[in-house]
Amino acid sequence: MSNPVDSKSPSGGDLAEVETAGHTIDHSADLDEKAKLSAYKGDAIEAENAELNMGVLEAVKLYPMAAFWAFVMSSTIIMESYCVFLMGAFVAMDQFKKEYGVIDKDGKYQIEASWQSALQMGGPLGAIIGVCLAGPLTSRIGYRWATIIALMFLNCFIFVFYFANSLAVMFGSQLLEGVPWGIFIANAPAYCSEIVPIKLRAPATQMLQMFWAIGAIIVGGVCYVYEAKMDPSAYRIPIALQWMFPTPLAILLYLAPESPWWLVRKGRLDQAAVAVRRLGRASLITNLDESVAMMRRTIELETSEKEPSYLELVKGTDLYRTLIVCGVYAAQNLTGNLIANQAVYFFRQAGIDSNLAFALGLITSALQTVFVMLSWILTTYLGRRTIYVWGSLINVCFLIALGVAGSVGKSNAASLAQASLGLIVSVGFTLGPAPASWVIIGETSAIRLRPLTTGIGRAAYYVVNIPCIFLATYMLNPTGVDLGGRCGYVWGATGFVCFILAYFYLPEMKGRSYREIDIMFKRHVPARKWKKTVIDINDDE
Repeated sequence: MSNPVDSKSPSGGDLAEVETAGHTIDHSADLDEKAKLSAYKGDAIEAENAELNMGVLEAVKLYPMAAFWAFVMSSTIIMESYCVFLMGAFVAMDQFKKEYGVIDKDGKYQIEASWQSALQMGGPLGAIIGVCLAGPLTSRIGYRWATIIALMFLNCFIFVFYFANSLAVMFGSQLLEGVPWGIFIANAPAYCSEIVPIKLRAPATQMLQMFWAIGAIIVGGVCYVYEAKMDPSAYRIPIALQWMFPTPLAILLYLAPESPWWLVRKGRLDQAAVAVRRLGRASLITNLDESVAMMRRTIELETSEKEPSYLELVKGTDLYRTLIVCGVYAAQNLTGNLIANQAVYFFRQAGIDSNLAFALGLITSALQTVFVMLSWILTTYLGRRTIYVWGSLINVCFLIALGVAGSVGKSNAASLAQASLGLIVSVGFTLGPAPASWVIIGETSAIRLRPLTTGIGRAAYYVVNIPCIFLATYMLNPTGVDLGGRCGYVWGATGFVCFILAYFYLPEMKGRSYREIDIMFKRHVPARKWKKTVIDINDDE
């Protein structure tokens, strides 16, 4: 509190009005502004303390609609997952291979390795365009409208895929479908991490991995039913079923609230307060102004008069944050994910018959869904870094074991061992590195640059994914080098490199507010010291 004596000028007048060189200077506006700033910071501190002290169950009770809308936005990933796994299933489908394949050295129909790679690379190529569009588009019109527009375009592009009558047209359809995928995958983790309180950020963003597995389950079930048909409906009907998703999701997202963090970035504070109220239980949420004040305080740490640009992602501490997001995204391709994405084809090349391979693919996807749910508990209570780093190392061990199983010669026992280890790798990936990576991606970037960072991060994923798809296909395909389970050596080596980099450079952001994360990056706190570093609630830099 101020001293009463100091509230007067030396001549006995109020300090709010002082004569200087014949001019009167009115300080009352400055004093009012300081009072407002002091009150606003106090509200921000109250809201941040409330979130930091909130338990998981309390967070769900207070913000049930935030969890629901995160669920809806996460479900957009089904479209990419569905089509990625669909192409993986098609190249293992007898009718598809008969119509579009060639006869291999064993007298069986196979899709040529070059076309197999092209079909699976078409979507990622288009998605690179999508993620580059997502950042500027979302920064301008918001998460909801950017995603709704992408869903409507996807409806149109599915027509191209359905009526395709050659592998070349199918490749073009995948290229087109990839563009909206890129927008979904760039926006979903950012939106989910922004609309929920701190204690729900892990499960909200990890739902993306769950919906990836659900997309695979749907594909597995559909292809298991239609795989035995010996006419074009074997693959036409699975393509047509893509229309199940875009329109219902677009309607739901039209009804969803915009991210309050995006609204605060745009200066729409009243609308942000309304969004916070819609995300919570109205009868229990009474601190709307405090929540908006917390967002303002964090965003003002990153204040700039310029519109966000990609150039900012490679400057100062934002470069480190960008590298983490890009590295975690890219590493998904190098730590077992491609075996999971090509599970059915992998099982076929390991010597498993068609029906059993599709059944194992379905079992793999179902187990992945269960394990993602288990990972919610692990990452919420044990942390992101712990699960990601040590989960990656465990997966490397299983990949090496897969390589050993593929090196002992052809036999029924060796085939079963390879199939079992392939299943373990695919499922283990969804317990450790995969779901934890989504939380890391959602938390790492600066609020102001988040749409751009998640977009460029996903672009890094596709840049690595495209050559890895070619490599994975070439390693497994009989018209390639036909490594089978020995591909585990290759992915084990790349996975080990990812483990080393994550151990030294990935910080632990569990239980941190976005203000604390901003401050710790700006203070250049070493990654392995984040867990023990204390940030005072009053610190703004």
